[in-house]
Amino acid sequence: MRINKPYQQQAEIFHLLSHPVRLQILDELRKRPACVCHLQAVTNRPQAYISQQLRLLRDAGIVADEKDGQNVFYHLKSEKAHQLLDETLGTPGPPSHPVDCTCPFCSQINS
Repeated sequence: MRINKPYQQQAEIFHLLSHPVRLQILDELRKRPACVCHLQAVTNRPQAYISQQLRLLRDAGIVADEKDGQNVFYHLKSEKAHQLLDETLGTPGPPSHPVDCTCPFCSQINS
């Protein structure tokens, strides 16, 4: 049985969105761009784990990264994923500012 390519592509998006930590990462990224250290603090997961999840999302074209000095910031790239997140999770709240986060955004607010 052969599956139509558009269905396969859509199934891949749903598969990526079905993972709880990736969903949490994407929820944060729809609020504002974030670096790995920020996503670590938000999810309470190790750097290697967050990087692995971001690689999967980047390879699928759902997120993109942009270097700013020594930091790499990730942002939501896929409009389709953004729409699915809005439908599933509702309107995004304010960005998180974990106390233990050392990213440039949180450092300004937490100091």
